[in-house]
Amino acid sequence: MSGMKATGQKQLMLFSGRTHPELAQEVAKELGIDVVPTRFDTFANSEIFVRYLESVRGCDAFVLQCHSAPVNESIMEQLIMVDALKRASAKRITVVTPFLGYARQDKKHRGREPISARLMTDLFRTAGANRMMAVDLHTDQIQGFFDGPVDHLFALPILADYVGDKVETNDITVVSPDAGRVRTADRWADRLGAPLAIIHKRRDPDVANQVRVHEVVGQVEGRTCVLVDDMIDTGGTIVKASEALFENGAEKVIVAATHGVLSGPAAERLQNSRISEVIITNSLPVPEERSFDKLTQLSIAPLIARAISEVFTDGSVTSLFE
Repeated sequence: MSGMKATGQKQLMLFSGRTHPELAQEVAKELGIDVVPTRFDTFANSEIFVRYLESVRGCDAFVLQCHSAPVNESIMEQLIMVDALKRASAKRITVVTPFLGYARQDKKHRGREPISARLMTDLFRTAGANRMMAVDLHTDQIQGFFDGPVDHLFALPILADYVGDKVETNDITVVSPDAGRVRTADRWADRLGAPLAIIHKRRDPDVANQVRVHEVVGQVEGRTCVLVDDMIDTGGTIVKASEALFENGAEKVIVAATHGVLSGPAAERLQNSRISEVIITNSLPVPEERSFDKLTQLSIAPLIARAISEVFTDGSVTSLFE
């Protein structure tokens, strides 16, 4: 007999950065494992150091990190974790980024601009990642930026089922806050069996985060409008969209988004608006100062755990959404 057979079975190991340890703990609990104990140090000059406290040789590694503020630090920490795994002979490394930083910079709008989303995927590849897993990427084409398999997970079933249980579906109109989200809204409309409306907005090209005019296309009068988006950052777009809906006779507005970035004035803006509920997932941590009464957070831990399990056992991630 030529060659030699190893006795070891393949081993799944879950690693977590420091930005959202609660989510990693939840995922680990769903998988029936523990998060690998890891030592993190941030030196006086702000450099990051990582060391795993048990052997990772030959393992199937899943490195979970949410790119929340400070975003650059979160990303750098995850890159260093991947490098440590590669140098410690992990067999396969999957970066799990429920929220991928820089995903909005996925194309050049004008000359002399970066495509930072592509830079992100290149950095992870260079660090040693074989595979990526993300939830509701800002645009689908980011899957093609990474040179390797990408598992693109959707929070839609979790969010839509929650809304469907709460509101009489006959009264719902699903609303896309802009032309870019029509496909997302379309999937929602299919799942809830509800009609679709679109808000047409025009941006001021020279002012970031500012939107000028709104027109509503579709039937919203007397309806419960579910405004759907992939993320809520400062809340400006969503609040203005909801005002446009109320001006067009909407009865009630509910907002559903996967990623609650909730920067700056978002919490106050949303709480003081006429929106009745804002539903997000825990793809990003929401510190207490950014939380507010109208906010509902649903867990994506079961979804991530199932996807990790399918990847580990060579099953089908696609089957989770069919």
